[in-house]
Amino acid sequence: MRSAARRRTLGALAGTALIAAVVQIPASAGTATAPDKSSARASGTASAFTAAEEDDYYQDAEGKTGEELKTALHGIISNGVTTLSYDEVWDALKETDQDPDNSGNVIELYTGKSISKDSNGGDQGNWNREHVWAKSHGDFGTADGPGTDVHHLRPSDVQVNSIRGNKDFDEGGSEVEGAPGNFTDDDSYEPRDEVKGDVARMILYMDVRYEGEDSFPDLEANDEVDNGSKPNIGRVSVLKQWSEQDPPDKFEENRNQVIFDKIQKNRNPFIDHPEWVGEIYK
Repeated sequence: MRSAARRRTLGALAGTALIAAVVQIPASAGTATAPDKSSARASGTASAFTAAEEDDYYQDAEGKTGEELKTALHGIISNGVTTLSYDEVWDALKETDQDPDNSGNVIELYTGKSISKDSNGGDQGNWNREHVWAKSHGDFGTADGPGTDVHHLRPSDVQVNSIRGNKDFDEGGSEVEGAPGNFTDDDSYEPRDEVKGDVARMILYMDVRYEGEDSFPDLEANDEVDNGSKPNIGRVSVLKQWSEQDPPDKFEENRNQVIFDKIQKNRNPFIDHPEWVGEIYK
């Protein structure tokens, strides 16, 4: 279901997206420079999602909008999901976030650096498993399900991950040490421009995926910050803007396909149909 709305959305934003996609942050000593994410499909890690496959996968969402669309998408992306353990997430991220120009490396979310897959761990200079929907927001920890859902888990520099902590997402603050283009203050975090849309779509995926069933918390994006342990993350109004400003690129699309083909067997619908963000979150 390659809708005309999607084509109009992506066409209108193509100019700014192409500019944003090629801006890269130089790597620090000992790491390779992050690749142009637009080349990610060339890595060959996943085949493209065809129009026929997409029509079949999203057939229950066709013609729906608002809460009806959200309910339909919840059913689609919750069906037949393979759930990982937290230990299994390490290997999953080594595949989903592989550097398309260096198969031995992954790309860190916030810094954009390419770093060895083997440099995972908890020490300074390592990369670890960042919960983009902070695990304390709903207190699900690293439990199987939301705590191990690879759609919102990404490689992140240990120090930068600690600085982000469990803060909500918003604009403003001081630039983050070791991660140029990222900003933070007491209660929020702003990622670099190249992944703002990625962050937004991961958060909204979690909002749709987890609705209080199967002992999982009912996660809801809201328009607040400093949400603490409540099962909420904001600001949704800013996340909507970020999704529009930074539409899905080939790295993000490839990641979605790898998760679907090889890992969890479900998709992030906002990567396939970014126009659905505006149709659900008014």
